[in-house]
Amino acid sequence: MSDKISKVTIMDIARELNITAATVSRALNDHPGIKESTKKAVRETAVRLNYKHNRIASSLRLGKSNIVGVIIPSAEINFFGSVVHGIEKVANENNYTVLIYQSNELYEYEKKGVQTFLQSQVDGVLASISKETINLDHYSEVRNRGIPLVLFDRTDDKLGVSSVVVDDFAGAYQATSHLIENGCRRIAHIAGQQHVNIFNLRLKGYIEALNVHNIPVNDDLIVYGKVSIDSGRDCMRQLLTGGILPDAVFAVEDFTALGAIQTMKAAGLKIPGDIAIIGFANEAFGEYITPSLSTVNQQTVTMGEEAARLLFDGLRSGETFHAHPRKLVLKPQLICRQSSVKFPGP
Repeated sequence: MSDKISKVTIMDIARELNITAATVSRALNDHPGIKESTKKAVRETAVRLNYKHNRIASSLRLGKSNIVGVIIPSAEINFFGSVVHGIEKVANENNYTVLIYQSNELYEYEKKGVQTFLQSQVDGVLASISKETINLDHYSEVRNRGIPLVLFDRTDDKLGVSSVVVDDFAGAYQATSHLIENGCRRIAHIAGQQHVNIFNLRLKGYIEALNVHNIPVNDDLIVYGKVSIDSGRDCMRQLLTGGILPDAVFAVEDFTALGAIQTMKAAGLKIPGDIAIIGFANEAFGEYITPSLSTVNQQTVTMGEEAARLLFDGLRSGETFHAHPRKLVLKPQLICRQSSVKFPGP
């Protein structure tokens, strides 16, 4: 004998109340054409029978889910958690639910996430492209279906969709200039994958700062990593065993900087006395390590809020949204802590 418990459906509620399933469905969705007394009876019966509302099934019937999908590269990085916080704030103001999918920095996972959102009938998609992704056809499919799509942080202008970014070039320029103002001249850069636009812009901002301050760009002081703690360690070892010992490092982001700091300490180097260092992103750990990490704040919560507002603009404007994409560029904020200040004030 089977112990399986059958799932309660709207047909069960309809039989209990001797009304049609269509009336039950409309009552559960608060349709204005249904009497309040009927709605009350349906709700009470649904609770008594332990009916579980299937939002996806409802979205297929109504053509609207009141759900937006968000793809982030990693849930372990505070940066993306803060962006999601901003997105959820605006989504709640618009009575929307947020469905989050983590790509784990993998193209195949990202593509699967997009397909999951499409199958779930989400009303819009917000996304930050993974480090591995080069082919953007899955995002083109979202756009071609007329579903509002907004990219944040890691974007690609070739898609022709709205986006919200921080001025990565300006942030890198500020970070490198800060090191120069603290007396550093042999400034290395641990870069990221150059097909990712934000990492390419940070390299260009670093080079521009050197040029403006009449410091020659030395290719031996630029190493390319994979944007992780392990990569930061490996790249720093490469710099320490090269022909030129740097007196400062601008790391492409904070986790890379953390790995570099670990290698410096293992080599017995003093920070910032022997080598100063600054990161990018203002991850939460930076304030609490020793020495505390100088960095660039990317205004993450604001980025999430602005990206969500663009998306809801798209939901209101309909098919014309992708015809006029907008790009919002936020100003970066330099945060100076112990790791980069060689000459502290009185």
